[in-house]
Order: sequence, then C-alpha cells, then structure tokens
Amino acid sequence: MFQSVYFAGLSMGLSLIVAIGAQNAFVLRQGLRGEHVFAICLACALSDAVLVSLGVAGFARIVAVLPAVEPAMRYGGAAFLVIYGARSFVSAFGPGAVLAASGGGGTVPLSATLATCMAFTWLNPHVYLDTVMLLGSISTQFPGQERAFALGAITAAFGFFFALGYGAACLRPVFASATAWRVLDAGIAVVMWAIALKLLHGG
Repeated sequence: MFQSVYFAGLSMGLSLIVAIGAQNAFVLRQGLRGEHVFAICLACALSDAVLVSLGVAGFARIVAVLPAVEPAMRYGGAAFLVIYGARSFVSAFGPGAVLAASGGGGTVPLSATLATCMAFTWLNPHVYLDTVMLLGSISTQFPGQERAFALGAITAAFGFFFALGYGAACLRPVFASATAWRVLDAGIAVVMWAIALKLLHGG
C-alpha cells in the first residue's frame, strides 16, 4: 500500500512540476551559467517540500477562509514577473548576452540569487494552487497514507530540480554563443509576461 501511494504522489508531483514556468526557467538559467546551482536546486526543492507538507496537513482549508490572501499574492506575483521579464528582455538585447556567452560579467552573490529564487517560488500563486491546494486535496484520497503521498511528491521535487539544474550543463556548448543567450533571455521574458498576464486576468 505504501509503495502504490508513494508512486501516486511521485507521478502527480512530476506531472505538476515539469510544466514550463518562471521558477523552472530561473533554475535552467542558473544551471547554464553554473552559478550557485546546488543552493538554488536545494532551495526550490525544500520550498516545495514545505508547501506539499502544508497542503497534506490541511493548510488548504485554512487558506479557504482567508479570501484576501489570493488577490494579494496574485497582484504581487504579477508585478514581480513583469519586472523580472523586463530585465530579461533588456538582457536579451544588451551586452549581457555576450558576457554570459563568454563566461564574464561577474557572479551574482548567493544572497541576491536566493532572494530572487524565493520570490519566484513564494510569490507565485500557481505554486500554492498546485502544491498546497491540489496535492493537499488529492492526498485525502489516501486516508492514513497521506505521508506516503507527500513523500512521493517531495521526491519528485528534489529529483526534478536537481536534474534540471545540473542537466543544464549538457546544453552549455549550445549556449557558447551570444545569440543563444539572447534567445533564452527573450524566451524567459515572454514566459514571465505570459504568466503575469494570466495572473492579472485571474488565472
């Protein structure tokens, strides 16, 4: 019974986390740059572990009685994504792409990188919808085995983020050119703005 519930959590966690989003795009970029990869992957995975645990513990029901939280997160997250998207767009058509391709430009401090990573994670209402609300409610289908379900979903988060962060190294030869970095940054900007637009429209 434990194994079947564990794999149910694992498969559900993976199905939710592999979708292209702001957090995944950020982890991919850090992996390509080779900057603070372990810390970023660990921060994302631990954040998901906390959120999944809260959802399974019944936090979704608490959030339901605080309706003001949802719009605050939605508009705050949208504002952050618009700003970061603009930054990526400027980087796509500025000298940043050349510096990134050459390995120059300096390393962003760990504290600043982690702050950005945490903003992508905790300011995104979709994260709460997926991990807290959806996984939390699905876990109720396995009475007495909620912990096994949560463990499976948490395993999915750790496996995915570390695979994405360190697997990005395989793509570094492709990103040896400034053009590739420009395309990546422009793509990240589009993803950020699309998610922000969806949030502003209540999605």
